[in-house]
Amino acid sequence: MDELVVSTDVYAEPESVYEFLLDFPGYARYSEYLREVRTLGGDGGPGTRYALTFAWWKVSYTAHSEVTDIEPPTRIDWEITKDIDASGCWRVTPAGDDTADPDGETPADPGCEVALEVAFDPGSASPDAIDLPRLVSFDWVLKKAIPLIRGEAERVIERAVRDLEGSRRDVDLDVYVDSDRT
Repeated sequence: MDELVVSTDVYAEPESVYEFLLDFPGYARYSEYLREVRTLGGDGGPGTRYALTFAWWKVSYTAHSEVTDIEPPTRIDWEITKDIDASGCWRVTPAGDDTADPDGETPADPGCEVALEVAFDPGSASPDAIDLPRLVSFDWVLKKAIPLIRGEAERVIERAVRDLEGSRRDVDLDVYVDSDRT
């Protein structure tokens, strides 16, 4: 399994951050490649299913995901339910009282750390899942798409932080990758 973890500090209440992250359909406004998120069933809790439509180059794909567990306000677990072995979580960890904002000031709200954790097996991806243009191999698409995952995860976190905090700032990201492909 390949693994990617992107985390940063957010200067907002952990409960607000958690509710924000629980809104899966809202994710499309932060992603360059995620065109739409439809709720297929459920209320956001365990068992809630989503269809996430991605588009890149000449390829379009709809991933099916399911929320597998929640621990308000600290964790949302999910998995992809067809075509690839992938799962992950959003983790929200309240900060200590000694947290300083980027200007060195101690904010009234110390905020929290937010992490997106993803584990996936690229070898489990189904070549039949997408309709490819003629003369384009599934392996070529996979080779090109996998490195995009890291950049996309970073972009989503940076854009979400802007909305959570209500203003734009340079976001320091911690990125952990356990893969030769991302």
